[in-house]
Amino acid sequence: MGNAALRDIAVIEEIPFDDVEGVVAVDAHNWLYRYLTTTVKWTSSEKYTTAADTEVANLIGIVQGLPKFFEHDITPVLVFDGGPSELKADEIESRREQRETYEEQLAVAREEGDELAIAQLESRTQRLTETIQETSRELLRLLDVPIVEAPAEGEAQAAHMVRRGDADYVGSEDYDALLFGAPLTLRQLTSKGDPELMDLEATLAHHELTLEQLIDAAILIGTDFNDGVSGIGPKTAITEITEHGDLWSVLEARGDSIEYGDRVRQLFRDPDVTDDYSFETSLDPDLEAARAYVTDQWGVDADEVERGFERIEESVTQTGLDRWT
Repeated sequence: MGNAALRDIAVIEEIPFDDVEGVVAVDAHNWLYRYLTTTVKWTSSEKYTTAADTEVANLIGIVQGLPKFFEHDITPVLVFDGGPSELKADEIESRREQRETYEEQLAVAREEGDELAIAQLESRTQRLTETIQETSRELLRLLDVPIVEAPAEGEAQAAHMVRRGDADYVGSEDYDALLFGAPLTLRQLTSKGDPELMDLEATLAHHELTLEQLIDAAILIGTDFNDGVSGIGPKTAITEITEHGDLWSVLEARGDSIEYGDRVRQLFRDPDVTDDYSFETSLDPDLEAARAYVTDQWGVDADEVERGFERIEESVTQTGLDRWT
């Protein structure tokens, strides 16, 4: 999810949704996970669990989350992760261990009948299963929402698309989008209020750094791909990079080292992305088929998604929206 300490470095401001226009390349795993955990936390499991005991809370999340884009005449393009970098193995293992701890706590909460704890812990134990991945893609296809398959990190691919001019913003809660060179990143797209705009050019200008130096500062702090240097936070990292120029000079001056620092640096500077994608920004959702898929095929409670489908339909029927065919 990126190091939240980067927030203290990034130039971020809240902007009205009405000021956002064009195409948003959305980090799909990040976006889906946010809606998945929120849905599980606030919705009875029987509403999204099939007769075969398969949970598809993601379908509720998608139907509730997409209208925000459509109502503001924004085209979302969902960018799915490919294979994770081996450098992320420690982070993935750490998340797995944390989830196992939550699962143990959940078992205790169920034995004690603590409904509040159960709701909180169920949301924390969610993961994007193969079923969730497959059903999410199919529902998006029925709603004619474009999908791009990234070869590796979704936010890296999304940043690449914006730099190429194929999208106007990256949509992600992950601060690493900044390090992948995303010019403009929209955050809090899953929140009720207006989004935040994270601006790369403004960030670099504010600190008088290059993108390469910003990446070096982030590596000093720590990322999803490496542990940082003990005692270095955002302010110190910027100061050290400004004084010494780059990562290696800082480490040499401090007598420190970062395992695989060169590979982490290269991963941000030259990420694995592709130009092999295409999509239309004029959408033609099949709402009848989408409803049937969610409620009939997967047995989701119709009441949980009806308002979301209504909001999508209202957007489709409005005049003057070039997005719709």
